[in-house]
Amino acid sequence: MAIRPDELKHLKEMILKMASLVEASIRDCVRALVTQEPIIAKGVIAADLTINAFDVQIDEECIRLIARRQPVGRDLRFITTGMKITSDLERIADHAVNIAERALKLSEAHPMKAYSDIARMREIVQRMVKDAIDSFVNEDKGLAKDVIERDDEVDEINSSIVNELMLVMAKEPENIVQASQLIYISRNIERIGDHATNIAEVIIYMVDGRIVRHMADITGQTP
Repeated sequence: MAIRPDELKHLKEMILKMASLVEASIRDCVRALVTQEPIIAKGVIAADLTINAFDVQIDEECIRLIARRQPVGRDLRFITTGMKITSDLERIADHAVNIAERALKLSEAHPMKAYSDIARMREIVQRMVKDAIDSFVNEDKGLAKDVIERDDEVDEINSSIVNELMLVMAKEPENIVQASQLIYISRNIERIGDHATNIAEVIIYMVDGRIVRHMADITGQTP
Protein backbone atom coordinates (compact mmCIF):
# COMPACT_ATOMS: atom_id res chain seq x y z
CA MET A 1 0.00 0.00 0.00
CA ALA A 2 1.47 3.35 -1.06
CA ILE A 3 2.23 6.05 1.47
CA ARG A 4 -0.44 8.74 1.58
CA PRO A 5 0.62 12.37 1.00
CA ASP A 6 -0.76 13.36 4.40
CA GLU A 7 1.52 10.83 6.09
CA LEU A 8 4.61 12.35 4.47
CA LYS A 9 3.32 15.83 5.31
CA HIS A 10 2.91 14.85 8.96
CA LEU A 11 6.45 13.45 9.06
CA LYS A 12 7.84 16.62 7.50
CA GLU A 13 5.97 18.80 10.01
CA MET A 14 7.42 16.83 12.92
CA ILE A 15 10.94 17.30 11.55
CA LEU A 16 10.35 21.04 11.10
CA LYS A 17 9.11 21.42 14.68
CA MET A 18 12.21 19.63 15.96
CA ALA A 19 14.46 21.74 13.75
CA SER A 20 12.86 24.94 15.06
CA LEU A 21 13.65 23.94 18.64
CA VAL A 22 17.21 23.05 17.69
CA GLU A 23 17.76 26.38 15.94
CA ALA A 24 16.56 28.17 19.08
CA SER A 25 19.01 26.15 21.18
CA ILE A 26 21.90 27.12 18.89
CA ARG A 27 20.97 30.77 19.21
CA ASP A 28 20.36 30.74 22.94
CA CYS A 29 23.41 28.74 24.07
CA VAL A 30 25.80 31.40 22.70
CA ARG A 31 23.45 34.20 23.74
CA ALA A 32 23.73 32.83 27.28
CA LEU A 33 27.51 33.03 27.04
CA VAL A 34 27.65 36.55 25.64
CA THR A 35 24.96 38.07 27.88
CA GLN A 36 26.03 36.02 30.92
CA GLU A 37 22.43 35.20 31.75
CA PRO A 38 22.23 31.77 33.45
CA ILE A 39 18.46 31.53 32.92
CA ILE A 40 18.99 31.37 29.16
CA ALA A 41 21.54 28.58 29.50
CA LYS A 42 19.20 26.64 31.78
CA GLY A 43 16.45 27.01 29.18
CA VAL A 44 18.66 25.40 26.53
CA ILE A 45 19.41 22.48 28.84
CA ALA A 46 15.71 22.02 29.67
CA ALA A 47 14.67 22.14 26.00
CA ASP A 48 16.88 19.14 25.25
CA LEU A 49 14.30 16.81 26.79
CA THR A 50 11.67 17.94 24.26
CA ILE A 51 14.14 17.63 21.38
CA ASN A 52 15.05 14.10 22.45
CA ALA A 53 11.36 13.22 22.56
CA PHE A 54 10.91 14.45 18.99
CA ASP A 55 13.89 12.34 17.93
CA VAL A 56 12.25 9.20 19.31
CA GLN A 57 8.80 10.03 17.93
CA ILE A 58 10.13 10.71 14.43
CA ASP A 59 12.16 7.51 14.39
CA GLU A 60 9.11 5.53 15.49
CA GLU A 61 6.99 7.15 12.78
CA CYS A 62 9.58 6.41 10.10
CA ILE A 63 9.83 2.77 11.19
CA ARG A 64 6.04 2.49 11.20
CA LEU A 65 5.78 3.86 7.67
CA ILE A 66 8.47 1.52 6.39
CA ALA A 67 6.88 -1.52 8.05
CA ARG A 68 3.28 -0.77 7.05
CA ARG A 69 3.71 0.88 3.66
CA GLN A 70 6.89 -0.78 2.38
CA PRO A 71 7.89 2.34 0.42
CA VAL A 72 10.26 2.27 -2.52
CA GLY A 73 12.13 4.84 -4.58
CA ARG A 74 11.66 8.49 -3.67
CA ASP A 75 9.31 7.81 -0.75
CA LEU A 76 11.83 5.46 0.83
CA ARG A 77 14.62 7.99 0.35
CA PHE A 78 12.45 10.67 1.96
CA ILE A 79 11.81 8.55 5.05
CA THR A 80 15.41 7.40 5.49
CA THR A 81 16.56 10.98 4.98
CA GLY A 82 14.16 12.09 7.71
CA MET A 83 15.69 9.59 10.13
CA LYS A 84 19.22 10.78 9.34
CA ILE A 85 18.25 14.44 9.67
CA THR A 86 16.72 13.95 13.11
CA SER A 87 19.79 12.06 14.26
CA ASP A 88 21.98 15.02 13.32
CA LEU A 89 19.53 17.50 14.84
CA GLU A 90 19.62 15.58 18.11
CA ARG A 91 23.42 15.70 18.13
CA ILE A 92 23.34 19.44 17.37
CA ALA A 93 21.10 19.93 20.40
CA ASP A 94 23.59 17.99 22.51
CA HIS A 95 26.36 20.35 21.41
CA ALA A 96 24.13 23.31 22.31
CA VAL A 97 23.68 21.82 25.79
CA ASN A 98 27.46 21.42 26.12
CA ILE A 99 27.87 25.10 25.26
CA ALA A 100 25.09 26.14 27.66
CA GLU A 101 26.73 24.22 30.49
CA ARG A 102 30.01 26.05 29.86
CA ALA A 103 28.12 29.35 29.64
CA LEU A 104 26.81 28.69 33.16
CA LYS A 105 30.35 28.22 34.42
CA LEU A 106 31.47 31.44 32.74
CA SER A 107 28.48 33.53 33.78
CA GLU A 108 30.60 35.68 36.09
CA ALA A 109 33.83 35.69 34.07
CA HIS A 110 35.15 38.80 32.38
CA PRO A 111 34.31 38.59 28.64
CA MET A 112 37.24 38.02 26.30
CA LYS A 113 37.80 39.00 22.65
CA ALA A 114 36.98 35.45 21.58
CA TYR A 115 33.33 36.01 22.56
CA SER A 116 32.68 38.10 19.45
CA ASP A 117 34.35 35.52 17.18
CA ILE A 118 32.32 32.74 18.79
CA ALA A 119 29.14 34.75 18.26
CA ARG A 120 30.04 35.24 14.58
CA MET A 121 30.69 31.53 14.11
CA ARG A 122 27.36 30.78 15.79
CA GLU A 123 25.55 32.97 13.27
CA ILE A 124 27.13 31.05 10.40
CA VAL A 125 26.36 27.57 11.72
CA GLN A 126 22.80 28.52 12.65
CA ARG A 127 22.25 29.75 9.09
CA MET A 128 23.77 26.50 7.81
CA VAL A 129 21.30 24.47 9.85
CA LYS A 130 18.37 26.62 8.73
CA ASP A 131 19.38 26.41 5.08
CA ALA A 132 19.94 22.67 5.33
CA ILE A 133 16.39 22.24 6.63
CA ASP A 134 15.05 24.63 3.96
CA SER A 135 16.81 22.54 1.32
CA PHE A 136 14.97 19.51 2.73
CA VAL A 137 11.58 21.21 2.64
CA ASN A 138 12.06 22.57 -0.89
CA GLU A 139 14.18 19.67 -2.18
CA ASP A 140 16.74 22.30 -3.15
CA LYS A 141 19.98 20.57 -4.08
CA GLY A 142 21.71 23.87 -4.87
CA LEU A 143 21.08 25.22 -1.38
CA ALA A 144 22.34 21.96 0.13
CA LYS A 145 25.58 22.31 -1.83
CA ASP A 146 25.94 25.88 -0.59
CA VAL A 147 25.65 24.67 3.02
CA ILE A 148 28.44 22.16 2.46
CA GLU A 149 30.71 24.81 0.98
CA ARG A 150 30.28 27.07 4.02
CA ASP A 151 31.75 24.47 6.37
CA ASP A 152 35.29 25.50 5.41
CA GLU A 153 34.66 29.01 6.73
CA VAL A 154 33.49 27.59 10.06
CA ASP A 155 36.62 25.44 10.29
CA GLU A 156 38.81 28.46 9.64
CA ILE A 157 37.12 30.57 12.32
CA ASN A 158 37.38 27.74 14.82
CA SER A 159 41.11 27.32 14.10
CA SER A 160 41.62 31.07 14.52
CA ILE A 161 39.77 31.11 17.85
CA VAL A 162 41.68 28.10 19.17
CA ASN A 163 45.05 29.57 18.16
CA GLU A 164 44.18 32.91 19.75
CA LEU A 165 43.11 31.29 23.00
CA MET A 166 46.18 29.08 23.11
CA LEU A 167 48.27 32.27 23.05
CA VAL A 168 46.17 33.69 25.86
CA MET A 169 46.78 30.56 27.92
CA ALA A 170 50.53 30.84 27.32
CA LYS A 171 50.76 34.54 28.20
CA GLU A 172 48.06 34.82 30.88
CA PRO A 173 48.09 31.78 33.19
CA GLU A 174 45.29 33.31 35.26
CA ASN A 175 42.97 32.93 32.23
CA ILE A 176 43.80 29.30 31.45
CA VAL A 177 40.52 27.92 32.79
CA GLN A 178 38.34 30.45 30.96
CA ALA A 179 40.28 30.09 27.71
CA SER A 180 40.06 26.29 27.83
CA GLN A 181 36.28 26.52 28.32
CA LEU A 182 36.02 28.83 25.32
CA ILE A 183 38.06 26.43 23.19
CA TYR A 184 35.59 23.71 24.14
CA ILE A 185 32.68 25.97 23.15
CA SER A 186 34.28 26.87 19.83
CA ARG A 187 34.86 23.22 18.97
CA ASN A 188 31.25 22.38 19.79
CA ILE A 189 30.06 25.12 17.43
CA GLU A 190 32.38 23.74 14.75
CA ARG A 191 30.79 20.31 15.25
CA ILE A 192 27.34 21.85 14.74
CA GLY A 193 28.60 22.99 11.33
CA ASP A 194 29.68 19.41 10.60
CA HIS A 195 26.21 18.12 11.42
CA ALA A 196 24.61 20.77 9.19
CA THR A 197 26.90 19.50 6.43
CA ASN A 198 25.77 15.94 7.11
CA ILE A 199 22.14 17.03 6.74
CA ALA A 200 22.91 18.79 3.45
CA GLU A 201 24.62 15.67 2.12
CA VAL A 202 21.61 13.46 2.81
CA ILE A 203 19.35 16.01 1.11
CA ILE A 204 21.35 15.52 -2.07
CA TYR A 205 20.86 11.78 -1.62
CA MET A 206 17.11 12.31 -1.21
CA VAL A 207 16.85 14.41 -4.36
CA ASP A 208 19.32 12.56 -6.60
CA GLY A 209 19.48 9.11 -5.06
CA ARG A 210 23.25 9.63 -4.93
CA ILE A 211 25.26 9.28 -1.73
CA VAL A 212 27.57 12.23 -1.17
CA ARG A 213 30.33 11.98 1.41
CA HIS A 214 32.65 14.85 0.51
CA MET A 215 32.49 18.07 -1.47
CA ALA A 216 34.67 16.55 -4.20
CA ASP A 217 31.89 14.06 -4.91
CA ILE A 218 29.53 16.94 -5.67
CA THR A 219 31.83 18.99 -7.85
CA GLY A 220 33.36 16.06 -9.65
CA GLN A 221 36.83 17.30 -8.78
CA THR A 222 39.44 14.89 -7.58
CA PRO A 223 40.72 15.48 -4.04
